[in-house]
Amino acid sequence: PLDLRSSPRCIAFFFYYCFRALCCKGPPPARPEYDLVCIGLTGSGKTSLLSKLCSESPENVVSTTGFSIKAVPFQNAILNVKELGGADNIRKYWSRYYQGSQGVIFVLDSASSEDDLESARNELHSALQHPQLCTLPFLILANHQDKPAARSVQEVLSPLTSRGKSFIKKCKAVFKSCKILSLI
Repeated sequence: PLDLRSSPRCIAFFFYYCFRALCCKGPPPARPEYDLVCIGLTGSGKTSLLSKLCSESPENVVSTTGFSIKAVPFQNAILNVKELGGADNIRKYWSRYYQGSQGVIFVLDSASSEDDLESARNELHSALQHPQLCTLPFLILANHQDKPAARSVQEVLSPLTSRGKSFIKKCKAVFKSCKILSLI
């Protein structure tokens, strides 16, 4: 039989083994990380959405020029969101940031002018057809539902579904209306 009193090394090993078995089951498993891209026209609410999700004050939000990346922590996962600016001169570069994305958040202003809404529909339609995005899940947020001029999700998307029905059906898309400042 092993005499623990005779070997300090055995004693240390025994305590280490007991401590490890009872208290330390190793480091907690790493939370999975998912890379998303967040797109939409200027003023649609992309930056406000990410600020709210990161528990930052949305009051001092400045429109994104170019792009920004935010890590949005959740209990079981981390979302690394690339927010791409929505100005006319930046949208032509969006596709350069699509690679490696695992999902898409498209934010549109449901209370915008008809011309801006049509531009947003066109950008959404292009994103739904893009080879790097067309198989990814889409979350489409119709923001600014608290404004009097806000349109319903059906009103926002009906022209898109009538002209691009096959693309909407092929992708995994979720349509939601919201007021970003009241989220969470």
